[in-house]
Amino acid sequence: MPTTNDPRVVAVRVLVPDADAGADYHRQPTGHWITDTKIANPMSGWPEYRASRTSWGIGAMGTFVVEVETSDGQVGIAPSIGGPPAAFIVERHLARFVEGKPLTVEGIAEAWDQMFRGSLYYGRRGLAINAISAVDLALWDALGRSRGEPVWQLLGGAALDELAFYATGPRPDIARSLGFVGGKLPLPAGPAEGADGLAENVALAATMRDKCGDPDDFFLSFDCYMSLDVPFTLDLVEAIGPYGFKWVEEFLPPDDYWGYAEVKRAVAASGSGILTTTGEHESTRWGFKLLLERECADIIQPDVGWCGGLTELLRIADMAREHGVPVVPHGSSVYSYHFLVTRPETPFGEFLMMHPEATEVVPMFAPLLVDEPVPVGGRLRVPDRPGFGVELNRTLPLARPYPH
Repeated sequence: MPTTNDPRVVAVRVLVPDADAGADYHRQPTGHWITDTKIANPMSGWPEYRASRTSWGIGAMGTFVVEVETSDGQVGIAPSIGGPPAAFIVERHLARFVEGKPLTVEGIAEAWDQMFRGSLYYGRRGLAINAISAVDLALWDALGRSRGEPVWQLLGGAALDELAFYATGPRPDIARSLGFVGGKLPLPAGPAEGADGLAENVALAATMRDKCGDPDDFFLSFDCYMSLDVPFTLDLVEAIGPYGFKWVEEFLPPDDYWGYAEVKRAVAASGSGILTTTGEHESTRWGFKLLLERECADIIQPDVGWCGGLTELLRIADMAREHGVPVVPHGSSVYSYHFLVTRPETPFGEFLMMHPEATEVVPMFAPLLVDEPVPVGGRLRVPDRPGFGVELNRTLPLARPYPH
């Protein structure tokens, strides 16, 4: 319970890369595999947007960082995607629900509920939830710093000695040599490319299975990034059956709960053994309630920086446990690690290969964050530094565009 001795939040600030200084952090450079290789996506139906996700603006929003300052002199930090628009939402609207709150678990939960309800008329998903997520994570970071404890300790303590990871990127063969337990490939072609596109996908599956060896020793999956339809997904699952893929991920737009349920039923009935997964672009407990109750996926994959923050991820995970569905969060580095290490039922986490060619292990949020841990040999011990254990790189040019 809150007491009069608990510190309080005294200020909320939002920083973005200083455009006047030419800064643009956590946006991939030209030629990076994430943006400038052929990856099936929601815009792949138009040939002019097919070859590069940069062409339609995947990085247009940019990064923002929330700082939460407390009365005992701590500053919690957390980034997300949303740039200046998210900065405006936090500074000019959401901050009023956070400043003055006691820095307790109960105070964080109340701030979350007020931010969400206060933004219902324009929010519920997308940019507004990204903004709430970053504020929530910064609050948890500040709470850990104030108490001198890592966030995983605030959640009840670590249940695992270390985390194992699969790697997302176009070179799972290299990921295997680096010690990862599996690899998730970006799918290159979608329905607009018809039979030729399906053949391209199957050829990639065959090549990478040959390079990566026995599926029992190293699993492969396809990340379809909201790009397919039900018939193409079913054709894909059937065609890659011989190559021992573990799952196909986010193959439909996130709001097509009916389609996800249809695919899951059909794939289960086929006896292929392939799982269906989704949730990277889903948000809040209500969105995941639909996924779970309609039996849309074998695994759900919320992103803690987009689904509503740690407060909401905990609610989602409790609900998923009741349905017997594993939670394997999407990326998010330390902000996911502190959750994962408390969940013994989760077999592995995701590590996004941020190196331009996916051939080396580099920190996800570099150069924005300092002291960000990375897996070694595909495994990682979550540090016991207070909060999430990372610092903002204050040597970078950062601006506060909308002070309140």
